[in-house]
Amino acid sequence: MANNKILSYLVGWFVIMFLVAPSTASMEETVKLRVGVPKKEGFPEFVNVIWDEDEHKYNVSGYCMDVFNAVLTFLPFKVSLQIEAYDVNESGQSSNGTYDALVQQIPQKYDVVVGDITILANRSKFVDFTLPYTESGVQMVVAARQGREQSMWTFVKPFSWDLWLSIVVISMFIGSVILIMERNKQVANSQQLSPIYFLWFPISQAVLPEREGVVKKCSRFVLMVWLLLAFVLMQSYTASLTTMMTVEQLQPSFLNVDDLRTGDYYVGYQTGSFVYDLLLHKWKFNPSKLRAYGSVSQYHQALKIGSRGGGVSAIVDELPYLKLFLQKYGSNYMIAGPTYRTAGFGFAFARNSNLTAAFSRGILEVTESDEMDKIEAKYFGKIMNNGWQDQSDASTTTSSSSSPSSLTFYSFSGLFLVTGSATLLALFVSETVIWRTPISMAKAYSRKYLFRTTSSTSAQTHPTTDDDSSSHTTESV
Repeated sequence: MANNKILSYLVGWFVIMFLVAPSTASMEETVKLRVGVPKKEGFPEFVNVIWDEDEHKYNVSGYCMDVFNAVLTFLPFKVSLQIEAYDVNESGQSSNGTYDALVQQIPQKYDVVVGDITILANRSKFVDFTLPYTESGVQMVVAARQGREQSMWTFVKPFSWDLWLSIVVISMFIGSVILIMERNKQVANSQQLSPIYFLWFPISQAVLPEREGVVKKCSRFVLMVWLLLAFVLMQSYTASLTTMMTVEQLQPSFLNVDDLRTGDYYVGYQTGSFVYDLLLHKWKFNPSKLRAYGSVSQYHQALKIGSRGGGVSAIVDELPYLKLFLQKYGSNYMIAGPTYRTAGFGFAFARNSNLTAAFSRGILEVTESDEMDKIEAKYFGKIMNNGWQDQSDASTTTSSSSSPSSLTFYSFSGLFLVTGSATLLALFVSETVIWRTPISMAKAYSRKYLFRTTSSTSAQTHPTTDDDSSSHTTESV
């Protein structure tokens, strides 16, 4: 019996080891992945594929590949990579040589596609994407027109219309208050102050404060508050007008895509990008007006010569590429128009692949660590608040240099509130009629209703005394 128990224990132990061993081995087993990467001449900051003659293999570098390698360090299993390059053709319009054709090589040729692959709905019909590791969107970059837009009405632009209206209203209000307080006074020349004169009086005092004066102290207090408001307004007006007249302002040569389409201008896009379909089907551009380019230098050259010189009037591409372009040529170009939203870059796997979830968790680990900041700083320079960068000066990545906006009423609402409150307080103190009349009325009502009982009692007592005295006198007679 004892031998049978020992034998059964041994058999059970071997069975357990047999069941556990495969799982342990699977964790230690190296997963082999066929990696497809897009090979193109431009934008090596994202993907740069170079053939190594000595080792007979492709060496891949760039932002996307560094993120992929960083994700591998967070996986719970080991990965062996077999990298294969996929050539992106120059036109980017044929069925082959596009990013869409690249992701459709999964799983026949590749297990995963790594590169600047944008997550799109039509691509998700063929593959599964991981979580995005970049933010993205489609916009256009156009040539910037340097100069100042000035007109004969430039002098009114520092203030908005509501602020100009508020200044007129507060001037009339203060003039009316001074008129009320000074209505019984006379100036030095003994001429009665007219209402029209006092409506103009606050403005004249703001320009020439030493020319005229007022008599009452409350009027002088109101005038002092008004001069303080006028001083702040004049200084703000001067500063805003000076900025508008002297600061160079960048204006986009085209405001939106409709201006390009209706004006029959040429538009550029990146070779092999899905932006071609976006321009063709969503924004209804004529295919003959679309030109493909493969690098930021080609973008610059095409925009420099323009549509009339054989180039283009605008480049439509995803924001990461446009911001990279603005780093080098941002002084002459700017981003304009609305943003067409996309999901960003991601890694493509076969449909229902177990690796998609594992790599998505790895992307989360990388993006939440300092490793992502190091990778972005390596290829794109200093990280800015929007998640992107500037290798030289922050002004080169600014999408627009908008003109100074007009000052509004809200900017001075607190000052207007203080001025109005101080003016009403001075009027209340100056005009005794305003506060003496309610006091006298209160006294009259109090005498009539609060002391009515005492008065009636006194009235009834005196007649009774007279009757008694009369009757007493009669009896005595």
